[in-house]
Amino acid sequence: MSGQTGDGPAGRPSDIARAALEAARAASAARPRPTRRRIAGPRRAWTGARPGDDDPQPLGRLVDKLVADQDWTEHTRVGTVFGRWSALVGPDIAAHCAPQTLTEGELLVVAESTAWATQLRLLAPTILGRLRAQVGGDVVTRLRVVGPTAPSWKKGPRSVRGRGPRDTYG
Repeated sequence: MSGQTGDGPAGRPSDIARAALEAARAASAARPRPTRRRIAGPRRAWTGARPGDDDPQPLGRLVDKLVADQDWTEHTRVGTVFGRWSALVGPDIAAHCAPQTLTEGELLVVAESTAWATQLRLLAPTILGRLRAQVGGDVVTRLRVVGPTAPSWKKGPRSVRGRGPRDTYG
């Protein structure tokens, strides 16, 4: 028979685990405790109920701070005109025209037909008013509306002035 008797741990698994736990506790108690040293630096001031700089921040607030720090405010306004065009002018108008360029306050808008170009020219004061109200007054100061461009007969990098080879049409 191979059973153990005496003061040693019994053969049951729970008794073996209990003995190992007691040995680990005894070894931990015998080990000297390290002393805590403070790292040199300013002591943290508790902010209380309001959020502090080291607390997690909403992403929008962090982006706004980055835009202000880098002085990208004007660039984000220009991006707002192009990125939120449908929301700024409405889905009906946005379905028939698109902004092309914005240089020195002049927004070039290309309409899908000459009829829509005429309609947009009539609506230009209203569209400028919406842009001033939602983006800012100094971003878009003039609105230039153009219709669709005619097909080009020009092929290649070189061309002849005038009607060229098409002068035999009529």
